[in-house]
Amino acid sequence: MAPPGSRRSSYSRRAQYNLFTGYIVAGIGALLGMILLGLSFFQPTLFGGPRGAAQDAVSPATETAARVRTGGKSLWDSVSGYYRAGSKNAALKREMELARIRLVEADAVRTENARLKGLLGLLDDERPPVAVARLIGSTSTSTRRFAYVGAGSRDGVRVGMPVRSPRGVVGRILETGYSNARVLLLTDPESVLPVRRASDDTVAFAEGRGDSLLRIRLINLGINPLKVGDVFVTSGAGGYYSPGIAVAIVSELTDDGGVARIISDPAATDFVAVEPIFEPEAVVGAATPIEEELGVDEPAEVIATPEPTEAAD
Repeated sequence: MAPPGSRRSSYSRRAQYNLFTGYIVAGIGALLGMILLGLSFFQPTLFGGPRGAAQDAVSPATETAARVRTGGKSLWDSVSGYYRAGSKNAALKREMELARIRLVEADAVRTENARLKGLLGLLDDERPPVAVARLIGSTSTSTRRFAYVGAGSRDGVRVGMPVRSPRGVVGRILETGYSNARVLLLTDPESVLPVRRASDDTVAFAEGRGDSLLRIRLINLGINPLKVGDVFVTSGAGGYYSPGIAVAIVSELTDDGGVARIISDPAATDFVAVEPIFEPEAVVGAATPIEEELGVDEPAEVIATPEPTEAAD
């Protein structure tokens, strides 16, 4: 007798009936499908009712899934938009602060140029920086305030050259090495910088306090004309720094001036530019700031300017 797994369908009459019934059902199903397919081509609206009923049956589930999907997307968009809005707002605040500083510097430069050109006949002088380098370190525990820049004598850096960032003055070169230099920051107690208020010609000295702040001391004592929020820029007096560069903003008033916070914070500064020493061209042969420190004293030759003549009536 053959094993059960190898028996043919003809062995059992019941198996033959089952196989024949399967063929009949498959044929009826195929015929019914062809009829329905033909009706769908020639009568597209015939099955609109059943389709609508089926859609109505599953619509609660699909609406719930769509609501969950939309809610999740809206929540994600809200969260991501919140974080993007924070970063965009921070970037806009930085841009606005830089724009405000540039506007103040432009006003100061315009006022300075009008005054100096009228009195001394100075010419515009575009001075490219000597070097652009990164601040590679600074003092943090000492009362002295120094920083180190990654440019030295090989790059043309010399003692006394001013150092500035895109925001304003950082300090000036105190010592130079071959590939780096030490910078005397504005906040150092030994730093004294001639400044003036950007809105007018109120002159003062910005002295470092050793605690990241500056002391603004007015030259002309009397009624203190300063206000909180006043911006001070370099005056150009004494050499080193060219006029009109942003220095500090007054945050507190005192009897002889005020206390100001520096605009160009070295802790938030990455790259700086080392610029040539500012030398006014109104006097030829005058000793430069470095020559003054070295004790070189040469007589200055003053440029003669023609006296104005009265216009004929």
